[in-house]
Amino acid sequence: MNASVDKDTCIGCGLCPSICPDVFEMDDDGKAIAKADVPEGKEEEAKDAESSCPVNAISIE
Repeated sequence: MNASVDKDTCIGCGLCPSICPDVFEMDDDGKAIAKADVPEGKEEEAKDAESSCPVNAISIE
């Protein structure tokens, strides 16, 4: 499963790394990045982060 963050859309709220720190982290520019593909067993957390993003900047495929 692949995770990605649209940095042009991201507002840097920090929800995604708080929900799924195995996949997301905040970059030096204050916006989120997907640091890894979604590990086995973390799919639900990653999808929670995707659905919780206030600007829909996360895609999980």
